[in-house]
Amino acid sequence: MKIAVMGGDGFIGWPTSLHLSDAGHDIHILDNLSRRWIDTELGVQSLTPMDSIQERTRIWHAETGRRIHFNLIDLAKDYELLKNWLSEHRPDAVIHFAEQRAAPYSMKSDRHKNYTVNNNVSATHNLLNALTELNLDAHLIHLGTMGVYGYSTVGAAIPEGYLPVGIETAGGETVSQEILYPSNPGSIYHMTKCLDQLLFQFYAKNDGLRITDLHQGIVWGTHTEQTRRHAQLINRFDYDGDYGTVLNRFLIQAAIGYPLTVHGTGGQTRAFIHIQDSVRCIELALKNPPARGARVEIFNQMTETHRVRDLAEMIARMSGAKIAWLPNPRKEAAENDLIVRNEKFRNLGLEPITLEAGLLGEIVDVAKKFAYRVDRSRVPAVSAWTKDIAATINHDPEGKRLKSVS
Repeated sequence: MKIAVMGGDGFIGWPTSLHLSDAGHDIHILDNLSRRWIDTELGVQSLTPMDSIQERTRIWHAETGRRIHFNLIDLAKDYELLKNWLSEHRPDAVIHFAEQRAAPYSMKSDRHKNYTVNNNVSATHNLLNALTELNLDAHLIHLGTMGVYGYSTVGAAIPEGYLPVGIETAGGETVSQEILYPSNPGSIYHMTKCLDQLLFQFYAKNDGLRITDLHQGIVWGTHTEQTRRHAQLINRFDYDGDYGTVLNRFLIQAAIGYPLTVHGTGGQTRAFIHIQDSVRCIELALKNPPARGARVEIFNQMTETHRVRDLAEMIARMSGAKIAWLPNPRKEAAENDLIVRNEKFRNLGLEPITLEAGLLGEIVDVAKKFAYRVDRSRVPAVSAWTKDIAATINHDPEGKRLKSVS
């Protein structure tokens, strides 16, 4: 297939592009490289040294003989460029990663909130609008988040997208209906993913677009089969308080002798998936598109759940690292349970990678190799959800800053 990967320079987009190119597909990346600009804004860099997208794709071609094409297009702003590209190339499938993906970044300030909403919602709508205008029957796969469900405890398993409900009619009878599971976003970022859901529902119903929405858990891990092939194909690896995912951050902290930063009680239960499984799930979704006119297909793209404090304690035992219990910058429940259904991918043949010491050790090895690139001042999570919470944030988990004697 000819596949457009929107946001193909990113944390999931790059290994997905390699994985699908390796499988024989014709891959075209469309990206505005904004994630690289955000690194510059935040004064931080990927733990792993990343070459330019042009050099990355050149190395891939040299190693495999296969080409990945790159197009500098901003989906949120360059509607006519996007539409013209789609009109010329008419891909069989479009994989949409082109959104600002970090909840903490989306909550840093009013400017970051505006950017996240304008970028994410406009990118999604521009893409849907262009596909409709061109009558392009491409299967659209969107990388969403488990965060659309929220993390409240209801004592029941979260279904894959749709919730069966009974509604009492005016005549006193009860009729059954399936609705989108009630959204409960915990950040501006998560809210944009909830808005994406509504856009998908409308365009599938109104214009017959074929859409798959993947509600993904927190991604951990470093390598996929393809990124191992050459040092310059390595994926980006974020450790900072805005973009680093919790398990990867713990492992990096352990590797550099930084205390494991657990916020609040650590009772937050989260869903996780290894990066190799993430790209496998996208390929499985690609092979199983919904029919034209069908409702949006929704998968829960996760393989296991863990409490944050349990992960920290496991890594502390493994590495000897200390745990720092810090105020929580997020506005969320101190404790939650999370039971998630994920039968769809398992039924399609996914055999998940689960937390294992070997894979965790691999991340620590990568972290130690590139520890010289770590800016320790960027490790703390300091983006607060409210101004009241901001006053409680610990900016110095290591306790190394000079203290006033007054």
